[in-house]
Amino acid sequence: MPRRSQLYVPGNNERMIAKAAALDADSVILDLEDAVPAGEKATARALVARLSKELDWGKKELCVRINAVGAAEHGADVSAVRRIDRIDSVLIPKAERDCSPVAKKSGKPLIPIVETARGLMTLGEVASSKGVVALTYGAGDYATSVGGSVDAYLGNATVKTLIVAAAAANGVDAVDNVFFDLQDLAGFRAEALAARSLGFVGKQVVHPSQIPVANEVFSPSEKELEWAATVVREVEKAGAQKRGAIRVDDRLVDAVHYRLAKRILERKP
Repeated sequence: MPRRSQLYVPGNNERMIAKAAALDADSVILDLEDAVPAGEKATARALVARLSKELDWGKKELCVRINAVGAAEHGADVSAVRRIDRIDSVLIPKAERDCSPVAKKSGKPLIPIVETARGLMTLGEVASSKGVVALTYGAGDYATSVGGSVDAYLGNATVKTLIVAAAAANGVDAVDNVFFDLQDLAGFRAEALAARSLGFVGKQVVHPSQIPVANEVFSPSEKELEWAATVVREVEKAGAQKRGAIRVDDRLVDAVHYRLAKRILERKP
């Protein structure tokens, strides 16, 4: 399942939810946490339940971000998503420990969000939880948890490298954090390109204008697909002839390039 773009939508806004169903995001995240005021939580749950069934979501991954483990609304959120067949996965904010109990109670695959210092220190436990299919990162809450600057952590290569490593070690997707400046699509593109170079497969977005950029950046280009197809073909041919490292376009190519090429082809839209 591609996760090039994951669009957040407030769970209490019927107009925005209906609009999201028609957009080209790979995933839509109906948010019951930060985007919904405390007095609107029950209303949002009911709206999410209804619109999940009524709207045509096509092949999109439909997700719900529930309230954090230990939060007042967490139990009600988990009970609600368990009853909604169309919900594909659940995002767990401020994940700091084994998330397997949430998977069991909700009956859904999980996408933990690393947003605290403790969550970063227990990253291996979080990423290896049963039911986890992807891992992502919240720079704003993380910066708050360590008393740092949001700008310093939006593109922090150290934290992002750890996220990607934990995801890769457990065979799940790494999805990059949101970019808050809605007017700066050039900045969004630059951050997305940097994230892809680290190993992220997609980016969370907060505005429709960011969707096509994310989809483009996290899709292999025609040149990349052509290179990958050539490498796979030539390496497999060489293997049949009992040859190892070979030359493709005046470059040395071996098993590591073959694995990379196969991964690129798997990401073909």
